[in-house]
Amino acid sequence: MKVYGTQICIDCRNYKAIQESRGFEAEYIEITEDTGKLREFLNMRDHDPVFEPVKECGGIGIPLFVMEDGRKTLDINEAFLWIGEGPVREEEIVEKRELL
Repeated sequence: MKVYGTQICIDCRNYKAIQESRGFEAEYIEITEDTGKLREFLNMRDHDPVFEPVKECGGIGIPLFVMEDGRKTLDINEAFLWIGEGPVREEEIVEKRELL
């Protein structure tokens, strides 16, 4: 599985913490590391229908989970199911969002 994200995203940081604590393998692609990686992500975002709901809400669409067979999801629990991992447990979320 490939995971596209960036360190400035709370959901991406939480994903990385869960991956580290569980110890499963996945290729993490830091999209803000260089323009080539950002361009690769934006090309998917501009053309793949999986992003439509998030774009309508003004979201970015990360973390993005991509399986080897081409399936894509923005749902961490769906991605975890694909690789045989259980759903995220509340205690695994290391950074909580502030309620406004």
